[in-house]
Order: sequence, then structure tokens, then C-alpha cells
Amino acid sequence: MRVLIVDDSVVFRSQIKSALDGIDDIVVVNTAANGKIGIERLQQNEVDVVILDLEMPVMDGKQMLQEMRKNNLNQKVIVFASPTGEGIDLTLSALEAGASDFITKPNSNGSLEQALEGIKKELVPKILQFKNKNHFKTPVPIKKSYEPVKVQEIIPNKNFSIFRPKCIGIGSSTGGPNALEHVLAKLKGLSLEIPIFLAQHMPPKFTEALARRLEEVSGHPCHEGKEGQLALPGHIYVAPGDYHMTVEKFGDNAQTMIRLDQGSKRNSVRPAVDNLFESLAKVYGNSCVAFVLTGMGEDGLVGAHAIKAASGSVIIQDAASSVVWGMPGAIFDAGAYDAIGNLDECSEYLVQLIH
Repeated sequence: MRVLIVDDSVVFRSQIKSALDGIDDIVVVNTAANGKIGIERLQQNEVDVVILDLEMPVMDGKQMLQEMRKNNLNQKVIVFASPTGEGIDLTLSALEAGASDFITKPNSNGSLEQALEGIKKELVPKILQFKNKNHFKTPVPIKKSYEPVKVQEIIPNKNFSIFRPKCIGIGSSTGGPNALEHVLAKLKGLSLEIPIFLAQHMPPKFTEALARRLEEVSGHPCHEGKEGQLALPGHIYVAPGDYHMTVEKFGDNAQTMIRLDQGSKRNSVRPAVDNLFESLAKVYGNSCVAFVLTGMGEDGLVGAHAIKAASGSVIIQDAASSVVWGMPGAIFDAGAYDAIGNLDECSEYLVQLIH
């Protein structure tokens, strides 16, 4: 993977380059001190992935993203994000403007070795997730129809003229923020009488900002889940960064309570979609419908099996519309799904299920 580093800080440019030196399948082809030079470098070099700072002179990161789209420069972009309030909002805006993913800048209080190790640990898998992306072909499912069909026809043993789920679960990772906005925007103006629980792979503070954006686009209350909080109909609950979020039944009235924990990372992530989905299967059984959207890795696969074992339903995003077809692709390969579609089709499934 050929990488271009665009950052006005010579220190960060050097740290990123040093972290990537010697990594198999990754080569840094050039660097740039601002977005204007970055565009020139893209036109001069063959580049697969851009590592992009957002706050730069002359042309900032978001302006560079806009110029890339204007000039049909379709390289994957990983934002080098500042974990501050303004930096978080800028990062979410950059994702909306076309960036594929992000990592957070290292803590300035640590040593150089810690900074390099932190960058390497976060950045290398995020670069390599795009390897061979251009070679993905939409697979042809065995014993399942890939053609867009109505939910009623594709999910067995459920009459959707009378069936309504008691909860929706959503899991996503790389490309997830944009996918979530796209899908949940279709709920605006509609009545939502069940809770929605979602796990997006994001660090602390970023999940809080994501919840605010999803509330704005969906028109429904959306917030990070809190320990011991009762899950209310019509609310969207986001797993907070660095916490697994699960649900359990509570009290004589069998109300649903949100539980948070910082148990071991699962699939190298926390929050993990698997933890959430397994708990939804246990609490809601066949009244649970889960969506797995774009994302790296296989998180959600075990949870999808749990939901299917409880006679619940699983809907996955297709390869063509996914930024990375890892999570939904793993579920596809295992056959642990009931429906597959692009983001518009996933949105339509959601509307049919809750409306």
C-alpha cells in the first residue's frame, strides 16, 4: 500500500513515517506540509492511502478532501485526529466529506517510543484493511437471493404485516459514521416505539459526538448508554468508547437495563458488537433484528449467530456499498443473515420494520 502523509507538523510527519518504515506491504511514497501540496503530490505519485491532518495552513484537511473529490482523486483517507472537542467535530465532518477512517494523535505526555508504538498499533491495520479493496466483487449468495426484495419475502417465519421487533441492534466500524447517518436519517419524522442499540468502533469522546450527530439526523433522542440506565422506547443508545455495552432484564416488570463494562477487548475492540448482539439475543430473542454495516474485521459474527439461534433476524450491508466489507462479509460467508442490501435498501428495511 502506497501512503502519502499530509501534516503541517514535521514532528508528526516524522513519527508517522518512522512508525510505518519496515512494515510489509506499506511504503511511504511522499509527504506534504499542507493540503495544497498534498493535492500536487497525489497528481505526481501513485498513492493508495492518504494520512491526513485536518488543521493546516494554506489548505486544511477538509478543503483537501473537497479538492480530491472535485478532481476525482479516490484514494482512501485516514484522518490523523486530535482528540479534543473541536478536533472531534472536525473529524466527524471529515468523515462526512469523504474520509474513510481515523486514528487519534498520540498523547504528548508519553515518550517517543510510546508515540511510535501507539501510531503503529492503530495505523497499520487501518491501512491494510484497504488492501485489495478494488478487487472485491459482489459475491453471489448460495441459496439466498441477492436481488433487492421486500423484507416480508426474505426473512422466513415472520409475517411483517403483523410482526414488529421489540428492538433494533446495529454494529459498524470503518465507514460506519456515514452509514449510520444515512440509515438513521430515514427515521426522521417517523414514530419510533422501540429502542435502538448500536456499537460503533470509536474511542471515548468520539462516540459522544457521534450520538449528537445521529440525534440531529434521525430526529430521535440519541445518547451514549449509561450504566444502570433503563432502555426507553423511541431512544437510540450508542455504546460509549472503551466500554462494552450490553442489556439485561431487570425487576418484576422485566424492564431492559443497559450495562457497561471494561472487560477484555474482544476482536481487539471495545465496544464490541458481539457483546451487544449476544445480550440482545438473550433479552429479546426472536423479537430482535440486527443490522451489520461496513467495518473491518469479524466483530458481530458471533453475535449474529446468537441472534439467529434465538430466531431473531440479521440484515447486512452489501460489498459494493461498504467502505470495508469485513464485518458484514464474515457474516455473509457464514450464512448467518436473512437479508443483504446497499444502504438505501438497509434504510428501507429499517423503515418497514418500525413503521
